Amino acid sequence: MYRAFLIKYAEIVLKGKNRYLFEEALVRNISYQLKNVEGSFSVRRENGRVYVEADGAYDYDGTVEALQGVFGITGICPVVLTEDEGFERLAETVTDFVAASFPDRSFTFKVDARRARKNYPMTSMEINAALGERILMAFPETKVDVHHPQVMISVEIRPLINIYATEIPGPGGMPLGTAGRGMLLLSGGIDSPVAGYMVARRGVALEATYFHAPPYTSERAKQKVVDLARKLSAWAGPVKLHVVNFTDIQLDIYEKCPHEQLTIIMRRYMMSIAEHFAGEGKCLGLITGESIGQVASQTMQSLAVTNEVCHMPVYRPLIAMDKQEIVKIAEKIDTYETSILPFEDCCTIFVAKHPVTKPTLKSIERSEKRLKEVMDELVKKAVDTAETIVVTNEP
Repeated sequence: MYRAFLIKYAEIVLKGKNRYLFEEALVRNISYQLKNVEGSFSVRRENGRVYVEADGAYDYDGTVEALQGVFGITGICPVVLTEDEGFERLAETVTDFVAASFPDRSFTFKVDARRARKNYPMTSMEINAALGERILMAFPETKVDVHHPQVMISVEIRPLINIYATEIPGPGGMPLGTAGRGMLLLSGGIDSPVAGYMVARRGVALEATYFHAPPYTSERAKQKVVDLARKLSAWAGPVKLHVVNFTDIQLDIYEKCPHEQLTIIMRRYMMSIAEHFAGEGKCLGLITGESIGQVASQTMQSLAVTNEVCHMPVYRPLIAMDKQEIVKIAEKIDTYETSILPFEDCCTIFVAKHPVTKPTLKSIERSEKRLKEVMDELVKKAVDTAETIVVTNEP
């Protein structure tokens, strides 16, 4: 019965004169997500509404699933669109809609009519009363309940009249790409994919940098991160993933620096290298999965020392979340099971037994002076030899 979907959004309404830019981005993102769904679709915006219309046969469930992956959408309403041919014809269409949509009609209902076209010859209240009466006549087993109805039948008087009774939740947020680009430091853990998802949900397009340490980390560890990037791309679109060989840098730090400072110093070099790729990709900041106090390198003191090496802003969307909250989101976005696969990343291989929890910038910089002789060359080599992969969710 449904040949179209009415797409609802929330925050975009508040964008004033720039609203059309966000609506156009939403239309583009919907069209992209529907590319791999069976069927042919047209996506259009009209007078503060966005519509998805199917041209012929299509996969209803696949369409809904794809739309639920588009940031910016708050509601997906399967809708009947009909020409304005007078009230009698509208009443027939609404009763046909109820008959087709609800095999069991032992429910309470309310009609909610809204007129975007104020020249319609009936007021909203008159439409509500008249359509409610027609539904009761056609289906005596139904009852009206204007306060707590089981079914809300929405009728919007627009260039085409919209009739719908279901609103499927969308992911919310802002349309992807409307807030610039960010560079995600992506590891094989639980946290960083969730951080990427949360920032993408606010409209940030993603690139990612992963630090690989062969032979201490296997190709399976690298593939795990590629798989995480692929799952993330289901929400964030294509992700350009930079795979950096970090082995020589880690070994030099391991040999020359106090072991309790290893994680902090390695983290500072990771941030610097990620910032290099962020600059090339015209990103506006770095994104990490750090949360205060979760591990030794994520104390307030450690984060302050790590931040000092960065020139770009560092965004940490998980900063005040506990592990259970992060795991819940990881399960929702289907990254959790991949993240817990037992393939170690480069950080865990070189972790210190007793890492410093309250480092000072002076002590870290003093240790880093021991690296000056060859580190610039090692960093340049790591950047020059990095592998770049464009990861998508397409089959």
